[in-house]
Amino acid sequence: MLIGGFIITGSQPKKVMLRGLGPSLPVIANLADPVLELHDSSSTLAVTDNWRDTQQDELRATTIQPRNDHESALVKVLNPGAYTVILSGKGGTTGVGLVEVYDLDGSVDSKLANIATRGFVDTGDNVLIGGTIVVGSGTTTVLFRAIGPSLISVLPNALRDTTLELHDQQGGLIAANDNWQDNTNAADILATKIAPSDPREAAILRELSPGNYTAIVRGKDNSTGVGLIEAYQIK
Repeated sequence: MLIGGFIITGSQPKKVMLRGLGPSLPVIANLADPVLELHDSSSTLAVTDNWRDTQQDELRATTIQPRNDHESALVKVLNPGAYTVILSGKGGTTGVGLVEVYDLDGSVDSKLANIATRGFVDTGDNVLIGGTIVVGSGTTTVLFRAIGPSLISVLPNALRDTTLELHDQQGGLIAANDNWQDNTNAADILATKIAPSDPREAAILRELSPGNYTAIVRGKDNSTGVGLIEAYQIK
């Protein structure tokens, strides 16, 4: 099971698209038939299996509908607040999956201020990978966090020590970090007021130009466990 979360800030409702991918991923052990759930703080807002079963026309209109009929997607207009997305395999199946959140309406003052994904961090290619797209004409300051040790009180199998890498769309390494306080801009991370609560957790704060970025969470010394990757738009 892959658990994602996002926060909409501002005063107006925002139209978003969620995708739960598996069959179209270029990996061997992909999730054959993903099921996607959307929750707010108190209820289940939507559950979808195959994207063609519901909202087919609306999803096609976005031009980014899933490529495989067994993949999941939905379009929803949401009020500002915190939301959780759960991706699971139909019938209890397992495999590599991907949860995505797209902002479909840049005309309102509300924005996707935070995106996070929690999952099991293994070794090799089976690590936790998050991605974000910076749009617009100027730069955006983003804080990436790799959380593990601070989850141990509620998740005993959480990572004991996280590492974090940030890559650009060509795969080039922009930055890497083990313990967030070792960053040269640790004071700037602290000033965001959302620095990791455990010194063994990793963080990267960068001003990014428009483009695609990938954040990779690993366990230090090839350790394994549940980890959390987060991206916050600071300004």
